[in-house]
Amino acid sequence: MKTLLASMILIALPSMVAAEPVQVSRSVATADLDLSTQKGQRALDRRLTIAIDDACGETSAVDLAGRNDIRTCRADAWAKVEAEREQRLAQAGRAKEPIAVGR
Repeated sequence: MKTLLASMILIALPSMVAAEPVQVSRSVATADLDLSTQKGQRALDRRLTIAIDDACGETSAVDLAGRNDIRTCRADAWAKVEAEREQRLAQAGRAKEPIAVGR
């Protein structure tokens, strides 16, 4: 199976510990999906959601600032990955490269 990295999608969030923003990325495999079908598109969206949630992390329900940061991280990640997602759907069946997701 060919595995080429898609363009890196990175979102920087300030870290409480580090002086510089932390960047995390995830790759989402698409080679096994038929993106020309609704089932394949739903599976891709589930994978992207899981990767974005993992990259952006979690925080306590009582940490309102942290929850807002995570909400912003997820929205930014979706905004950055959306164009590549749409391109993959348009090329359905031709491109089977993983999509990079990150923060």
